[in-house]
Amino acid sequence: MGIHMPRIMQAKQVLRQSLSNGTRTPTIEVPKGYFAVYVGEGQEKKRFVIPISLLSQPLFQDLLRQAEEEFGYDHPMGGLTIPCSEGVFIDLACRLGVF
Repeated sequence: MGIHMPRIMQAKQVLRQSLSNGTRTPTIEVPKGYFAVYVGEGQEKKRFVIPISLLSQPLFQDLLRQAEEEFGYDHPMGGLTIPCSEGVFIDLACRLGVF
């Protein structure tokens, strides 16, 4: 399986758009091979579109366990909610090579 640079560039563009999207209603479709997560503490959550390859990363799996404990898997926004600050999530995503 090779690396497809156009897909990576598209994903980064979608991620950047999702980072700058300040609305509560997502306006960006999720491309194949990615999924949406909502990150934040309290009422304000920010939407990120990230590659499904993160699901196999141990650090991300720790966040998923925390999300399950805090929110369960049924979420009214229709996506997975990650219970950490936006800064912590961005730092983790950078270390895992998403940004």
